Amino acid sequence: MNARTCGISQNVLADVDPYPDTDNANGEAPVNHQYVDSSTHAPITDAFRKSVYRKVAWRLLPLLFACYVLNYLDRINISYAQLQMRTELGFSDIVYGLGASMFFAGYVLFEIPSNMLLQKIGARKTLLRIMLLWGLASASTLFVRTPNQFYIARFMLGVFEAGLFPGIILYLTFWFPPERRARVVSLFMTATVVSGMISGPVSGWILHNLNEFHGLMGWQWLYLLEGLPSCGLGIVVYLALSDTPAQARWLTANDQEVIRADMLASGSAPSAAHGGIALALKSPVVYMYAFLYFALGWGAYALSFWMPSIIQSLGVADTRTIGLLSMIPYTFGAVAMVWYGRRSDRKGERRWHVAAAAFVAAMALAASTWTGSHLSLSIALLSLALGGIIAAYPVFWAAATSAVPPQAAAASIAAITSIGALSGVTTPYAIGVLKTLTGSLSAGLYCAAAMVAIGGLVMLFGYRREAAGLASARQRVVVERG
Repeated sequence: MNARTCGISQNVLADVDPYPDTDNANGEAPVNHQYVDSSTHAPITDAFRKSVYRKVAWRLLPLLFACYVLNYLDRINISYAQLQMRTELGFSDIVYGLGASMFFAGYVLFEIPSNMLLQKIGARKTLLRIMLLWGLASASTLFVRTPNQFYIARFMLGVFEAGLFPGIILYLTFWFPPERRARVVSLFMTATVVSGMISGPVSGWILHNLNEFHGLMGWQWLYLLEGLPSCGLGIVVYLALSDTPAQARWLTANDQEVIRADMLASGSAPSAAHGGIALALKSPVVYMYAFLYFALGWGAYALSFWMPSIIQSLGVADTRTIGLLSMIPYTFGAVAMVWYGRRSDRKGERRWHVAAAAFVAAMALAASTWTGSHLSLSIALLSLALGGIIAAYPVFWAAATSAVPPQAAAASIAAITSIGALSGVTTPYAIGVLKTLTGSLSAGLYCAAAMVAIGGLVMLFGYRREAAGLASARQRVVVERG
């Protein structure tokens, strides 16, 4: 059964209105299509296709969501732990900022190799390896006593976590064609905001209630209790997931054929040519999206690693209250992310969605420095800034995974995240230095706002040029696969 076009009237996890006729990754009207049941030769309807992708989503997303919740929790819990450990261990803002940055140094170096390994051994073994090692590395941070030990612990955590996010993004491209990805990625990436929502109250409770419990400080209990669950979840993921649709015993033959045909129709099906590092690194599209990811990362990491300190500087001293207040921006971000991803899919538009979210975030981030000690207004602006940045991410990935060279998807996605993750290396350290020099976080937040705004401009003007050649490139891939 051959398919040359792709239908898009479906949703992922809930019954909502079908997408309009202009809903695909490039904003082009889809062509009508028919698939045929291989056993009865009856036409396969859009309702059946919708049920196939809902089945896939319910099988994959809850587990992948849980993985990323724990992943992001172990990445940002340092922002709460430092409220105690900087005082106890005598770490300065520069030491803390450099330690936060060291995570991304390890992350960047090993991200592409990890994604290439996923192509060879599959997602199940890759996720098992990553989650076991990062859980142990995160828990072992409780033994840190000196700045050098702190740097090493954070570097190794980055090494072991490398490949999780790009690996999952790549894994989702095996199951969902481009026009379905913004909504799927938005649902998956709400894990970051859910992690932020629970990280504050849970971390604040641990710091306050377990401090000096059985001889360990609160920050040590925090690393231990938030690190070890990842090991157990890694085993569950290994047992429950399938590497590809063709290996999924819980899909029928017709289910698998619908996915395969949709992938071929969109020009995004995996091929033997996948994985070319050289091809990915020669592609201007990869560098455009990598820079945009870097720019958004400046805003994201400025808030992730410094939000507790920002709230503390507003006169809030109790760690539990800081944790609860930190929930507000993440709660707003969760709603914004899901709504914005669905809106982008429904409109079939990526360029303005990413750019507009970036501009709103940049303005709110800059304005948050002008509120003085006005707590409510500061939280509102931080919510708007975080919501804008978080809402941009799923639309960004829907555009990026559709635009990279299909023959080198694994390497391209890993290259984008690796280069973009340099924002995680530069942002915490730069803000720490600026805070030490100026005595305020304002200068660092201005830099973050400027970088996010530049990212919006890159998407606004760069995406138009990139999209011009995308349709013809995809068509060539479809023709070559015959």
